[in-house]
Parts: sequence; structure tokens; C-alpha cells
Amino acid sequence: MPSNIAEGSARTDKSFSHFLDIALGSSFELGTQLLVAKHRNYINNETLKILEEKIEEFQRMTMGFQNGLN
Repeated sequence: MPSNIAEGSARTDKSFSHFLDIALGSSFELGTQLLVAKHRNYINNETLKILEEKIEEFQRMTMGFQNGLN
């Protein structure tokens, strides 16, 4: 996700917005991967909750930033 944001930062606002979309998509993929990790007992409920909250914060911040570009 940070790599997509870094790559897009050197581009026009419209193109940068596209890279932010990609980063957001990756954050939703990460959420799914965490659910799989929980299902397979690689992580516990507490860890899942903490990481999901961090992902949601990233998504809110990224969407807010993206809305400021438009």
C-alpha cells in the first residue's frame, strides 16, 4: 500500500488518485487475508480486531486525502 502511494505521488492529481484507489483495494485484500489467518488460527480475535481497526483508519485517511485531490 505505501509503495502504491509513493509511486503515485510523483504524478498528476488524477493519476495519483488512481494509485490511491489501488492502495485502498490492497487494504481490502489485506482485510480478507487477515480473516483467513484468523480462520486458520494463525492470529487470535484480539490481534484481528487491532489490525482491522488500523486498516479502517488507513482507509478513512486515504479516502479523505483522495477526496481533497478531487
